[in-house]
Amino acid sequence: MRRIEHPQIELQIAPMIDVCFLLLFFYILTSKPVKQEADMSMTLPGTVSQDQALEIPDEQRVAIQDNGQVVLNDLPLDQPQSKELPSLLSTLTRFKESCKANKTDAMVTIDVSDSAVHQRVVDVLNVCAQAGISGVTFAGATEDAE
Repeated sequence: MRRIEHPQIELQIAPMIDVCFLLLFFYILTSKPVKQEADMSMTLPGTVSQDQALEIPDEQRVAIQDNGQVVLNDLPLDQPQSKELPSLLSTLTRFKESCKANKTDAMVTIDVSDSAVHQRVVDVLNVCAQAGISGVTFAGATEDAE
């Protein structure tokens, strides 16, 4: 019997590597990264200006206590020793912007305790000027009805 020799088949590795790289590039380019929940975009409402002026008087009441504590609408702000009053300034600035958008006048009434230091009144008036509020009035003394 005679043996027939078959040519040996060689496996070409270079084209197989090329195909693997092409598949890898295809999956990388077509896949989308997973979006985390914290990255969800959301639009917040903005300020809308009114066409007509509202007839609602908008007034804030600032009280100056004996120890120098500044209280805005029953909410104590800043420290009694603070001369710049940054919390009051930021609140009154936002109040002025809100009044401007609503086309109303920004009004502030200052209620000063009888034994409060005069410099504290000047500090509050300076903050009102920095916030751009010109409608400032002082509360009158209230007498007890007998």
